[in-house]
Amino acid sequence: MKARSLAKVLGQSEFATEMVKQSAAELASVNTVLKEEIAHQDQPPAVADALEKSAAVEKKVEQASEKLSAVNRALEGEIRDRDLLDHELAAAREQEQAARHAAFHDVLTGLPNRALFNDRLEHGMAQARRHGWTLAVMFMDMDRFKEINDTHGHDIGDLVLQSVAQRLTSTTRGDDTVSRLGGDEFLYLLMEVRDENSIGLIARKIIAAVEAPLTVGTHERNACFNLKASIGISIFPQHGTTVDTLIISADLAMYQAKQRRSRYAFAT
Repeated sequence: MKARSLAKVLGQSEFATEMVKQSAAELASVNTVLKEEIAHQDQPPAVADALEKSAAVEKKVEQASEKLSAVNRALEGEIRDRDLLDHELAAAREQEQAARHAAFHDVLTGLPNRALFNDRLEHGMAQARRHGWTLAVMFMDMDRFKEINDTHGHDIGDLVLQSVAQRLTSTTRGDDTVSRLGGDEFLYLLMEVRDENSIGLIARKIIAAVEAPLTVGTHERNACFNLKASIGISIFPQHGTTVDTLIISADLAMYQAKQRRSRYAFAT
C-alpha cells in the first residue's frame, strides 16, 4: 500500500476513533446518571442487570477506542517509514541516473563521450547493413587551440570548448551524434547520408557554425576569437566497416585537411 493510501486510511481510522471516544464518553455519562438516580431507590433485578450490562459495554467501547488509537499510531509510523523509503528510493534513482550520465558523457561539455559514441556508431552500422544505408564519421579538430590555453588560460579555453560543443549540437539532426573525444577533438556521426556532396554540405555548415565570431568571458575578463576548425570524413562502408577503422580513417583525413588548408577532406 502506498503512503498516500495509508494516509487516507489513517484519516478514516482517526475519524472512527474519535467517534468511538465520543460514544464511550456519552455512555459513561449516561451510566453515571443512572447510577445516581437509582442509588437510593429499590431497583428491580432487571434494572440492575441492564445497568451492569451497560457498564460492560462502556468498558468494551473504551477498550475499542484504545485499540483504535494503537492502530492509528502504527499507521502513522508506517506512513513515516514509507515516506522515508520513498525519499531514499528517489535519491538512489537520482544517483544512479547521475552515475550513468557521468559514465557516458563528457564532464566539461555534457556531450556523449567516446564510449557512448562507439556504441551509437556500432548500432548505426548495424542499421546501415540491415537497410542499405550510408553513414559518415567526422573527426573535427580546432586549429591552434593550444595557443588559446597558453595565452588566455584554461578557464577561457574551457569556455571556448563549451561554446563549440553548443554550436555543434545546434547543427545535429535528430539521429546524429556529436561527441567530445578529448581536448579540442570532436567526433560527429551522420546517419542516413546520400553521397559526398550532401556530406560536404553538412561539413561546411558545421565549419561555418564553429567559425562564427565568438566572445567568452569570466568575471575577470572577456576574450574574442575567430576560431578555425578542420574536419576529416570517413564513409561506411567505403572507408571502413568497424568503429576503429572509421574513426582512424576520419582522423587521417582531418590531418590531410589541415595540410591542404581545405577545411575538410574525405578519407582516401
